[in-house]
Amino acid sequence: MMNKRHCTRFVKSINGSNTLANALSVIVVSAALLLFSHSSIAASANVKSAVNRSETPDTGAEKLLLPYIFSTDSMGVNLGLGAMASGYYQDQMTVGGTVYGGDVSYGAGGGIWNYQLPSTERFFVSLVGFMGYYPQQKAYASGGDYIPQGTPRPGSNYSSNEQFLQADGSSNWWDIKLEYALPIGATRDKGRVNYELTAGLLTSEPSGGKVWNPLESGATVAVLKQFNRYESYEFDDEELDGAVHAIELGLLYDNTDFSINPSYGSKQYISVSHDAGWLESDHSWTFFEFEASKYFSFGESTYASQRILAVNFWTGYSPSWELEYDDQGGSKANNNPPHSEGANLGGFYRMRGFDSHRFHDKAAIYGTAEYRYTLKYNPIADVNWLKFLRLDWFQLVGFVEAGRVGESYTAEELLTDMKYDYGVSLRALTAGIVVRFDVAQSDENTNAWVMVDHPF
Repeated sequence: MMNKRHCTRFVKSINGSNTLANALSVIVVSAALLLFSHSSIAASANVKSAVNRSETPDTGAEKLLLPYIFSTDSMGVNLGLGAMASGYYQDQMTVGGTVYGGDVSYGAGGGIWNYQLPSTERFFVSLVGFMGYYPQQKAYASGGDYIPQGTPRPGSNYSSNEQFLQADGSSNWWDIKLEYALPIGATRDKGRVNYELTAGLLTSEPSGGKVWNPLESGATVAVLKQFNRYESYEFDDEELDGAVHAIELGLLYDNTDFSINPSYGSKQYISVSHDAGWLESDHSWTFFEFEASKYFSFGESTYASQRILAVNFWTGYSPSWELEYDDQGGSKANNNPPHSEGANLGGFYRMRGFDSHRFHDKAAIYGTAEYRYTLKYNPIADVNWLKFLRLDWFQLVGFVEAGRVGESYTAEELLTDMKYDYGVSLRALTAGIVVRFDVAQSDENTNAWVMVDHPF
């Protein structure tokens, strides 16, 4: 099954001529499309919350409308327009969309996030989709062929970064998810948490973090999601394509003080995903995952309003994944999640120094640590023409990452010959949304990513 999501391809590898203002424009456009949306490696559930800034107490909805331009090595120069509104119809709800195009590439998408169902207090629906066409999109996959004996499978831990398929093609996707805020902890009385901010820092009561007890502290959210992907690769002599029509069931316990930008506390997420081979999906697969994060606050300093150590652990396993062999000893994977789903590493959330979905296999393990330093100084605070960004603070971040994929879920397999990278990040809180520009270095690449939200 050839499937790879490209909902953020247009914000990857921003070229060196872009200024901070241009980067912020692209980030906000990304927010309009991707805020709280699913990615193959980000928890699908989130705390339902409304953010009220003391600096704009009477403005109601936060709105942005931005034209933008971006350039990448594969896509060239593209022009686009993005828009978003948060808190317009319901305080916790966001709507947004974007369109863009270049010589070959084009894309359009939009969505509604965290719409509270009528006559309910705890049920929230999100619907988001995107369709696009991309030049020279890349997949670290075999296309369903047998891999000769002695040759690493594309995407495996020992594979070369030269083992990939590349061609022009389409990448379309849409998700719909239903979330339920359990009547315990911070959402005991209502399904939404309200945060009050001054200069981007929490001034209202924390939603959790002081004790680990789902009945008393933090927010617990259950999610049921149905997600769909289609991708094609247009080679000179043939076209490869494939689809995913899968369901995910997950449970999040977020016991942090401020779910959008935690300074202390922890959170855990566990889920199972399954594709039964429905419709155009050509085979079935199952995948389990678990993620845990912990945050430690070191308080403020002379130049920082926050100093935070954030650590994260993630692991996944596909029990359906198995190898099939031919008469010559060659092998191919069957009943496995496609390379952009399941146990995969690489991209804007995990192993940022490697290409998107660079590694994938039956099992995976991953860990990272970030030091987040929130500056007291805001260089654009008094720049009138940028006030529409509602930018409250900048944050400097240093991070290290380690991860491994493997054919079996054992310590001997997953804790040897691990991959590593490191990097730095510039982040900002704008209109109550964390946006980031990450630069990461590995032994294969130096990658730059522009993305919405902390990676964890």
